[in-house]
Amino acid sequence: MPTSVLISGAGLAGPALAYWLAHHGFEPAVVEAAPALRTGGSAVDYRGPVHLGLLTRMGILDQLREVQTHGTAMRFVDEHGRPTMQMPAGFAGGELEVRRGDLSRILAAASGDRTEWIFGDRVAALSELPDRVEVTFAGGSQRSFDLVIGADGVHSGVRRLAFGAESAYVRHLGYYLGGWAVPGCTGEGAGLNVPGKLASVGDGQAFIAFSSPAELSYDRRDPEAQKQIIRAQFAGLGWEVPRILAALDTAGDLYFDQICRVDITPWSTGRIALIGDAACGATLGGMGNGTALIAAYVLAGELATAGGDHRAAFARYERRLAGFARRAQKGGDTAGRFLAPRTASGLRLRNWLHNQNLIIRLTMRIATERATRIELPDYDLSAASAPRR
Repeated sequence: MPTSVLISGAGLAGPALAYWLAHHGFEPAVVEAAPALRTGGSAVDYRGPVHLGLLTRMGILDQLREVQTHGTAMRFVDEHGRPTMQMPAGFAGGELEVRRGDLSRILAAASGDRTEWIFGDRVAALSELPDRVEVTFAGGSQRSFDLVIGADGVHSGVRRLAFGAESAYVRHLGYYLGGWAVPGCTGEGAGLNVPGKLASVGDGQAFIAFSSPAELSYDRRDPEAQKQIIRAQFAGLGWEVPRILAALDTAGDLYFDQICRVDITPWSTGRIALIGDAACGATLGGMGNGTALIAAYVLAGELATAGGDHRAAFARYERRLAGFARRAQKGGDTAGRFLAPRTASGLRLRNWLHNQNLIIRLTMRIATERATRIELPDYDLSAASAPRR
């Protein structure tokens, strides 16, 4: 009987892992708290031959090119709309940029009927036995799986249940960010900077970031409380900020979170492992989308190669990826300070540096190097060789 694997989270890492597990003959199931795959959302990007090579092997690169956003240039302005800094489209967009919702949809479709999808539910309890993991879902049902993988983000519920409190593994990096739809707003993005704050809008989306050295206390499942925090932070600012905040009133797709990073080792315990942001995430600037794509390929390949020995597979998976993931995470440490320097002098210095083409080219080169400095094995295994219980 093929090995059954429960994946918690249908963002990006979860569907990618489901694809490769099904490819190797496993029986993946994905549980997602949302009632369906999330649509829309911010753009994600891929760059370099490693990322694009994996998308090609999955057979989805052409589909993604059909829906790519191509990225947009970004203007930074003062409260009077006067330009202070310009970023080229390729700075954040990489070689391929697509909306998160489009990517999730295409990844999910790629695994076809080989993956079971469970929407509107989440993992509430885990009990590991010698030969399986007993899973209790929030909806009340109970099921057994051979393995459980947490692909549920920096605030992973699987990680909390299997490894302990989030406070032991998640480090606040001094900033918060948010995003939501702004109907009727198209074209090039522009953002207002004042010390410690950024409010931007473009291509139908608002994006904000603000400094907060101390962690804020709020309910992550209460969007109204999060909207109140955003309104308080940006009240009284000029330029397009009143229009951006007005769109917040009816936003049903609000994203709001701290900029943070996850540091945990090992990435597994017994029959339970972590992938993507749950294992090595950085909320912004840490190349988490590319790392998740690579991690899905490696984790599934190592499980297939191990012939049923999940402990050996989990250990090899982490050894192959840990150094690469930590290098990629470094971009997250400075993302907040780049977006919203805390002082007026810091803003002027950032603008001057990034208005020099040399600095932009250097930054983009570093990003590409971080995305490509890994050699991946060729897990050329047939479905017939998939591990058995």
